[in-house]
Amino acid sequence: MAHGKGKVYNDNGFLIFEGEFRNGLKNGKGKDYFRDGRLKFKGEFINNKENGQGIEYYHGDGEIKFKGEYKEGKRNGKGKEYRYGVKVFKGEFVNGVRNGFGKEYYPQNGKLKFEGEYLNCLRNGKGKEYYFKFGNLQFEGEYRMGERNGRGKEYYYNRVIYDGLYINGIRIK
Repeated sequence: MAHGKGKVYNDNGFLIFEGEFRNGLKNGKGKDYFRDGRLKFKGEFINNKENGQGIEYYHGDGEIKFKGEYKEGKRNGKGKEYRYGVKVFKGEFVNGVRNGFGKEYYPQNGKLKFEGEYLNCLRNGKGKEYYFKFGNLQFEGEYRMGERNGRGKEYYYNRVIYDGLYINGIRIK
């Protein structure tokens, strides 16, 4: 039974874990690797599961995929998602998905795309959308299951072009 610091290799000789063990399980700081030896996760473990602060990496290019809090092997708490080295989301996670308040960013330019409430990774509740190019407000209102739903205002160059009701993403006149 492993106890203390150590390393584990797969049958092909690639390193698949290095870090701290207690009672034969990953406990404490460590690094998990993909089957080909590339870094997959670096952070804290409790009983073989990611727990506490950690960094998750994309397979292949070593870019950061997620940086934040984990609980029982899933993203839980505050964190940031990345794509191609650019932050695309910053906010709350529950059971591995976006839940609670968060900010989404355009990966092409890093500008704010959306800020508001999420439920099971979908926009749900109050939120604001922003235009890609100049970053000015495009919409503010209610969302349900990822669609504009309820009262809202739509803007074009800081001018209100619609103020009313949306159902499943469609304006109701």
